[in-house]
Amino acid sequence: MNDAEESRRIVVERMMRHSPEKIWRALTDREAMGRWLMPNDFQPTLGHRFNFRSAPIPNVWNGVTDCEVIEIDPPRKLAYTWHASGEEAVHGLKTVVTWTLTPVETGTLVRMEQSGFRPEDALGRKMMGGGWPRILERLEEAAHL
Repeated sequence: MNDAEESRRIVVERMMRHSPEKIWRALTDREAMGRWLMPNDFQPTLGHRFNFRSAPIPNVWNGVTDCEVIEIDPPRKLAYTWHASGEEAVHGLKTVVTWTLTPVETGTLVRMEQSGFRPEDALGRKMMGGGWPRILERLEEAAHL
């Protein structure tokens, strides 16, 4: 993969000591997602449109992310669009977040890929890239509950 392709995505992987089913539950339960990511109205249904909501970042993002479930294969894969919304969103960040769960002897390899960043999304990619490793830590904690 060349540098241009790498700059269009973020990939974070983490080994988790939980089964794919426990992690899947944390990935797809609205209340659990609210604890490790953001409050939302998610439903694990192909084509479901939902929002994540958080505190706005002035001059960057209005705090709303519009999403749609585009792939769901329990308990292996979940993908949804990730569109920053509002006039403050830097050129309207439009990416796809894909979660892949691979069972391993000691638990599950969790892979998160956010893809589709454009050159003008450099700030958004930088901000998201710094946040995803911490978010996966919180996902692991939520899977424990």
